[in-house]
Amino acid sequence: MKARLFRILRLGIKELYSLRADPVLVILIVYTFTIAVYSVSTGAKFEVENAAVGIVDEDRSMLSARIRDALLAPFFKPPELIDAAEIDRAMNAGRFVFVVEIPPRFEEDAIAGRHPTIQIDVDATAMSQAGNGAGYIQSIIGQEVATALPDQASTAPVQLVVRALFNPNLNSAWFTAVMQVVNNITLLAIILTGAALIREREHGTIEHLLVMPVTPMEIMAAKIWANGLVIVVAATLSLTLVVERLLAVPIAGSVPLFVGATVLYLFSVTALGILIATVATTMGQFGLIVIPVIVVMYLLSGSTTPLESMPDWLRMVMQLSPSTHFVALAQAILYRGAGLSIIWPQLGALTAIGAAFFALAALRFRKALLAAG
Repeated sequence: MKARLFRILRLGIKELYSLRADPVLVILIVYTFTIAVYSVSTGAKFEVENAAVGIVDEDRSMLSARIRDALLAPFFKPPELIDAAEIDRAMNAGRFVFVVEIPPRFEEDAIAGRHPTIQIDVDATAMSQAGNGAGYIQSIIGQEVATALPDQASTAPVQLVVRALFNPNLNSAWFTAVMQVVNNITLLAIILTGAALIREREHGTIEHLLVMPVTPMEIMAAKIWANGLVIVVAATLSLTLVVERLLAVPIAGSVPLFVGATVLYLFSVTALGILIATVATTMGQFGLIVIPVIVVMYLLSGSTTPLESMPDWLRMVMQLSPSTHFVALAQAILYRGAGLSIIWPQLGALTAIGAAFFALAALRFRKALLAAG
């Protein structure tokens, strides 16, 4: 056993030297956990920001002017007064995301208690911005009318108090930054391990391994620990330096616990990369197979869309993916400060899925080595 562990260690060190000699992969690793995390977190926002608003003010009253002045930056650009005849043409041209139509005698009807109607036209091309922005505008109009006409404000039978836990400012960058690191772990784990095997085959060094006193299991284990180590170090540095310090995203839970869960996750996802590499014969084929696998794991793991919104059959199928359980435990640890007593079901699922992937990958890898020999 000691000799086997020593061989795995030496083979893993060889993998690290091979990775260092490949500048493209080194640049990819650095970019993925630095620039990619920062740019996506600061650029891909779900909040309404700098939305263009048109105002059709047919009342020209103090109340309508108050509503217009309440649409402030950074949520909205300065509102632009337009005529009702311009609405369709302006929205078709994409000039405005929202158009607020204030009818004639709006203030007079509001004072008289006749419940006038304001129409909000929304460009729902960008659904999240449209939905959130429409909610903002409705809230702003309601507040301004209630402040200007307190006698007409109806008293709600129930007072609703909302508390936002774990992200009190509802800042999407807090979510996007952490999920970008999690998704990049999956991306690089599959690419690095698969590329390592394809590189051996394309460079002809796979034959050298066959004549060495090593087993296919040892070769695969060396590739897994070497590439997994690189990813764990890069992800930890990205989480602490880019996410926590540069982007000022608070990490609620234990980073060492997250790192330990990441190591367990990499055991399964790196085996998946080797499994895909045994099917492909060239780097081009490997890339074509990897793309749909990564897209499915990225979109359906719960990191971009909630699992609850998926059909029941699809949600059950995604339970077989290790990324689904890793995203769940990463969110629990890093957002909600969960401990081992909460995330142990996800850890157990990762262990079972990882063992299945590793066994299947080892079987395929052994057959691939025998075919190459």
